Amino acid sequence: MRVLVTGSNGFVGRAVVADARQRGWQVVGLGRAPRPTTPVDDYVRHDLARPLVPDAIPGDVDAVIHCAGLSSPWARSAEFVAANVDGTRHLIRWARAHGRPHVVHVSSTSVLYRDADQFDLSEHSPVVPDAEQINVYARTKAIGERVAARYDGDLAVLRPRAVFGVGDTVLLPRILRLAQGGVLPRMEDPARPVTIDLVEIHTCAHYLTEAVARRTVGTYNLTNAAPVRLYPFVLEVLDRLGAQPRTVRVSPRVVRAAAALAEQVSATLLDWREPPITRFGVSVLSRSKTFDVRSTVRDLGAPAVSLDEGVRRIVHAYS
Repeated sequence: MRVLVTGSNGFVGRAVVADARQRGWQVVGLGRAPRPTTPVDDYVRHDLARPLVPDAIPGDVDAVIHCAGLSSPWARSAEFVAANVDGTRHLIRWARAHGRPHVVHVSSTSVLYRDADQFDLSEHSPVVPDAEQINVYARTKAIGERVAARYDGDLAVLRPRAVFGVGDTVLLPRILRLAQGGVLPRMEDPARPVTIDLVEIHTCAHYLTEAVARRTVGTYNLTNAAPVRLYPFVLEVLDRLGAQPRTVRVSPRVVRAAAALAEQVSATLLDWREPPITRFGVSVLSRSKTFDVRSTVRDLGAPAVSLDEGVRRIVHAYS
């Protein structure tokens, strides 16, 4: 098996490369960095915001795992469009012209999000209309799905939910930053604890390569099939990392207003530097999101690495 992994230098991409090579596959990595940050058999330096030239990828590939994209709660709209929409369009165009290999497109469960508690979301849950998407990231991932859906080869759309683990640059660092001041804001109603699903990074990567191995088509949400109460889970991780912030209950409505102001200041005065918290971040910390992933477990297998083992690996990496 010879597989092209786009975004091979990213958090998810590196894990996918490692899993694919463990299976004995040849991996062609594609990324923007001058050289690969993880071992691959071939490497192509390219920004998918620009089209791929016909001979950009050396040799044929049997499948593509499209991990490239911009995953962040805050950036200019044009940056999200270039990475998540144009990048997907250019990848699909290249695949169509090069034998129509099986494509596994990495999307996001955020295409289903509303600023409300949502339980047991599944692949049959409706994607939120563009104008109502929770942020620009989610909107461009939804548009990217529609671009990928026009592919006339075998296509799987996999939507990871809140990927965490060693090497995470999005989820854990932001929580640690909030805790470093000694106080962790707790934005939940005591009568309605925030319950969430997560997916451990190696579980996520294994599902993506398993979709290639099984020649899977269709749409699947990816979680560890083990919902947790957000704040007890976060506080346990922080405690095991040696951080013991006190929690202070705050009103999500008040913090959301402050986040909106911070976003406005960032966009107009600070050259889009990420604010301390965003409205999306408030939603993540105050709204329940759980998923029915019976289809994923049936068609792609059980999670490869448990949440407990994922936490143990994080603690080991930080110690």
